[in-house]
Order: sequence, then C-alpha cells, then structure tokens
Amino acid sequence: MPKVGIVVPTMGTRPDYLPQCLNSIQKAGTGANEAYVVMVAPTVFDTKEFIASGLVHKIVADPGKGLSEAINAGFDAMPDEIEYINWLGDDDLLTEGSIDTGAKYLDTHPRTVMVFGGSDYMSPDGETLWTNNSGPWVVPLMRFGPNLTPQPGSLFRKSVFLDVGGLDPKYGWAFDFDLFIKFSKVGRLSFLKTVVSRFRWHPESLSVKQRGMSVAEASKIRVSHLPSLLRPISLLWEWPVQQATLFAGKVVTARARKAERKE
Repeated sequence: MPKVGIVVPTMGTRPDYLPQCLNSIQKAGTGANEAYVVMVAPTVFDTKEFIASGLVHKIVADPGKGLSEAINAGFDAMPDEIEYINWLGDDDLLTEGSIDTGAKYLDTHPRTVMVFGGSDYMSPDGETLWTNNSGPWVVPLMRFGPNLTPQPGSLFRKSVFLDVGGLDPKYGWAFDFDLFIKFSKVGRLSFLKTVVSRFRWHPESLSVKQRGMSVAEASKIRVSHLPSLLRPISLLWEWPVQQATLFAGKVVTARARKAERKE
C-alpha cells in the first residue's frame, strides 16, 4: 500500500485538463511513494475510464457541500496506511518526482508536519507566467501578511491533519490558509528548494473574479489566529496587505490574458 494519498476534487467539466492532472500525479511518485489517488466527483460524472486506466484508485461521491467538504470526504476515504496527503485541483499539475522529494523529507524530519516548494503559475494553455519560489520566510509571514505558501505540491502528515480538525467548511476559498496556520502552531513547515507544482491561472474563472472575496476571507482567518490583544489594531496592516495581494493577482491575470491573445 502506498504511503502517499492525493485527493482530486472535480466536477468533470475539464476533460482536457483532468487526464493531465492525473498523469502528473503518477509521475510525481515512484515505488513506496507512488500516490494512492481518490477522486471526488458528482455521481453523474462517468469515472469508469479513470479507474480502468489505473490513474485513480477510488471514487467518492461529492457531498455537494462545497470544496472543503469534498476534499475532507476524499481524505476520509483514504486507507489507514496512508501517512502523507494533499489535494490537487483537476487543472493543476505536479512536477516529476515532487512526491518522492516531499515524502523522503518527511521520512527523515519527524518534527516537520508539512513540506512545500515552489509553484509555477501557468496560463490556461500551459505557458509559465510567473514562479512563486519564495522560501521558509513565508511561514512566519502568514501571521501578519499574505499567504505565499503554495498549496499544490505540498505534502503533510495525515495524523496532524486529523489532529487539527481537517479543513474548516465555513471557509469557501482560503481554507488552505487556515490549515497552514494551524499546522504552524504544532510543528515545522519546511521549504523544498525546487518547483513542485504548476498552478493553472484562469483569468475568467470564478475564483479569479471573486479574488476580492478570497482576500477578505484570508484576512478574516489571519485576524482570527492573532492574540486577542492584537486583533483591535490589526486594521493597521490588514488593509495594505489586502491591497498588495489584490494587485499581485491583477498582475498575474494581465499576464494570463496576454498569453491567451498570443495563442
């Protein structure tokens, strides 16, 4: 039984991207680190071909309560033997060998609860727009600044994920940010000096268009994790942090639209 598990939530509406996503997971881990893949999908989506191909090991019906609940359902369906987990959007990619790299680090660093690395932002057609290749300094920054920790390509211990209560379903966009802050309170988040994923940026997608709501939710999460004495004065830095985050998103969106026009 593999010790790494990846959940792929999908609505089945991206037939071109989904096989690419699943194939990238297969190439990201080898041997004992070959990933056990759980796909969470609506019951109306025909998943037989993915089971037959061996790219997916188990299908779970989407509970229809939002993305965080879908991902939690996927993790609940993981075999007990799985030690390290993450999820991957059906239009995103892992880089070759990235699961091997992350799992080997967790194997040899017991105080680390999560590893993460760099992530390429790419256009819908796969052109690299920008690389988020930050570093370990993004972990302390989470308490007072933007979340620059890439979720795609990271790996975390399933036991710790369960200990902190999994993904909080009351958050619709920034639930990964809430999870990372919780992780930082119980162990180390370690940076891998390599690009581990490719995140597809859709200029017209709902998540990009509603980025303002996502940024506002991240602010709410950040403040909720502050000591009570600091919360009343958090507006001093929260407004500029939100504006800087929104501006960065606009820059990436402009690059993505420019790349689309070139096609």
